Amino acid sequence: MIKNYFKIAWRNLKRNQSYTLINVLGLSLGMACGILIFALVKYHLSFDDFHPNKDRIYRIVTEFHEDNVNYSQGVPAPLGKAFRNDYAFAEKTARVITYGNSLVSIPSSKDNKKFEEENGVAFAEPEFFDIFNFPLKTGDKRSMLTELNTAIITQNLANKYFAKQNPIGQIIRLNNKIDFKITGILKNIPINTDRKQEIYLSYSSLKQRSKSMASDSSWGSVASGMQCFVRLKPHVLPADVAKVFPAFRKKYLGKDALTDFFNLQPLSDIHFNTDYDGYVNKKYLWALILIGLFLITTACVNFINLATAQALKRAKEIGVRKVLGSLKTQLFWQFIAETALITVFALFISWCLAEMAIPYINQLFKTELSISIFHDFNLTVFLVLLSVVIVFLAGSYPGLILANFQPVVALKGKLTQKDAGGFPLRRVLVIVQFAISQILIIGTIVISAQIHYAAKADLGFRKDGIVLLNLPGSSKTKLNTLKTRLLAIAGAEKLSFCFEPPASDNNNETDITYENRPVKEVFQINTKDADDQYVPTFNLKLVAGRNIFPSDTTQEFLVNETAVKKLRLKSPQEIIGKTITVSGKKAAVVGVLKDFYTESFRSNISPIVIAPKYLQYNYAAVRINLNNIKPTLTAMEKVLKENYPDYVYSATFLDEKIAKFYELDNTILRLVQGFAGIAILIGCLGLYGLVSFMAAQKTKEIGVRKVLGASLQNILWLFGKEFSRLLLIAFVIAAPISWLVMHHWLQEFVYRINIGPWIFLVAILSTFVIAAITVGFRSVKAALANPVKSLRSE
Repeated sequence: MIKNYFKIAWRNLKRNQSYTLINVLGLSLGMACGILIFALVKYHLSFDDFHPNKDRIYRIVTEFHEDNVNYSQGVPAPLGKAFRNDYAFAEKTARVITYGNSLVSIPSSKDNKKFEEENGVAFAEPEFFDIFNFPLKTGDKRSMLTELNTAIITQNLANKYFAKQNPIGQIIRLNNKIDFKITGILKNIPINTDRKQEIYLSYSSLKQRSKSMASDSSWGSVASGMQCFVRLKPHVLPADVAKVFPAFRKKYLGKDALTDFFNLQPLSDIHFNTDYDGYVNKKYLWALILIGLFLITTACVNFINLATAQALKRAKEIGVRKVLGSLKTQLFWQFIAETALITVFALFISWCLAEMAIPYINQLFKTELSISIFHDFNLTVFLVLLSVVIVFLAGSYPGLILANFQPVVALKGKLTQKDAGGFPLRRVLVIVQFAISQILIIGTIVISAQIHYAAKADLGFRKDGIVLLNLPGSSKTKLNTLKTRLLAIAGAEKLSFCFEPPASDNNNETDITYENRPVKEVFQINTKDADDQYVPTFNLKLVAGRNIFPSDTTQEFLVNETAVKKLRLKSPQEIIGKTITVSGKKAAVVGVLKDFYTESFRSNISPIVIAPKYLQYNYAAVRINLNNIKPTLTAMEKVLKENYPDYVYSATFLDEKIAKFYELDNTILRLVQGFAGIAILIGCLGLYGLVSFMAAQKTKEIGVRKVLGASLQNILWLFGKEFSRLLLIAFVIAAPISWLVMHHWLQEFVYRINIGPWIFLVAILSTFVIAAITVGFRSVKAALANPVKSLRSE
């Protein structure tokens, strides 16, 4: 019986090839998107889930309750040691501090090979590897990182640094200053972890890199790179630990205990909590899942629409089967078999499409996803369940319609559209389909508009033509020599040495005290260490006072308008000549800068203080002539390499650095654009199928109208008026839903666009144009048909 079901199903599908093709294509596109979304969501949900006892692993994080609440994934450097000594809640406690973009050289190599490690290095306590499952391939775990100046690296780096040599016992040099002996080789780090470092150094050596970070008394500062992980004992609850934190803060933080709070962050939350620099908010994964459901629903709507529309063509077949004794259940399962065949074909094509798309997805998201049905049990289960759901979701209603045909009426050919599910149902389904498409279109327009706004807005400083050259060292003599040589290059217009450019995701915030006020202010101020050329190089605007004078050390300060407001002063002029104390240094404020954006548009403009401090300079910011870029960059690279021959040359444009603020938003935009395009394509396939069916059903009517003098426009309107009404209803449904969703998304941005009428106008017009092309293509063909042949065909 089952074999017979599929045999008949195959014959029916071959007989109605256009119907089969449209359904297979629609389902294939929807399922391919479903597969890709499943792979992406599964990848992100798998982050750091391979560690034993992962549900007992936590990171201690810091909250700052000042004029507003700020968050940091870092803690004071001594916290881990104090927590380990004072309490017995944890089986293991480990401190780890990371430094990005580190220079690693191999002293034993002939040409002193140098490598710029983008993921940087981590100084870690030995217990770190008891908490996390990063297993050794070679070496003794018991003595790992216990000795001074020892290191472990991954197999990947061992091959890169030493090729076929034995890496154990070899020396690597950090930033041309500190030597470390390799005592172990780690297996390569899995891709699904937020711990990307491939070089781990003994924590006891940290004092050679930074005495302040290694100090057990530096409770007053928090660096985001300094983190503390604990694995709690069984049956110890996070709430138990939270109860002791108030006393713990009071014991070690003094007055800061009133504003600085510690919390436990579960390991499973680290990848998703953007307050603590997580990669992606879980709501984006839910949005992806919802889009996947939308696309699959759109494909199923196509199937139901076309199947019910085709039902009348199969009326006599159903009538004969019923007369010959077929039961309703048999007819129902016959149609389910047809749906299953289409779904199987679609599944195979969708898998092929997903395989073709996965390299682009990996490039877009910088991942290493793969789609392997035979090696990924979860994916296999997902595909089976997806296929079963689609078969019954898409096939059940048309199957019930066919099974309920009355045999006598069917054989007489007197079935109407009402018997085949009727136009009302198909209207509803088309409305659902195009409402989904318009929601995605409006979402795409809003995201594009916000990103364009961020890219084109006046940031309050110049970002074009600014090259940021990494400074390996900050010796006064070398800096002066470098400045002279760089400014001698044709095309180099201005130069400033600075800690960071005006807008940066690497910020240094500290306490500030104004004049003789008895207590420090309730806000932190963002320190921008820079020389006197910072203002002219970045075209910053002074609203009061003057620029700072040339100096190597802090003698006077510049602040921005936000700092003045935070200090509760009435005007910028009021602060000129007044003293402030920042990072223990007291000096007068000589100028006030017009506010400029200090981070992405998701963050408020920070209160800023600018002062020289040459030991903190990370960059030489060079403003260049954009008409002479290539030779200027080549000349600057030559100067840097000659001045710092032991370092790797590194440079980036400021506008590119700022664009990275919105890297994830651009990725999401491209993804939504793709899915919106696919939703429209699926909708158009269904629309074309329905119009084709209507044209076949109205062949005689069209012929009569043409004989009676109807024009081409009249015939086209016969088709167009029906779908125009449906598209308008779909828009009325989609517009408020889209507004609510995108309004919620825009709340992430402090500085954002308004969702104006033009966005909805563009959405409805673009949908009408696409639908008109789809409907018009088939309608024109029907309208131009010879009316004599049309009348004879009946």
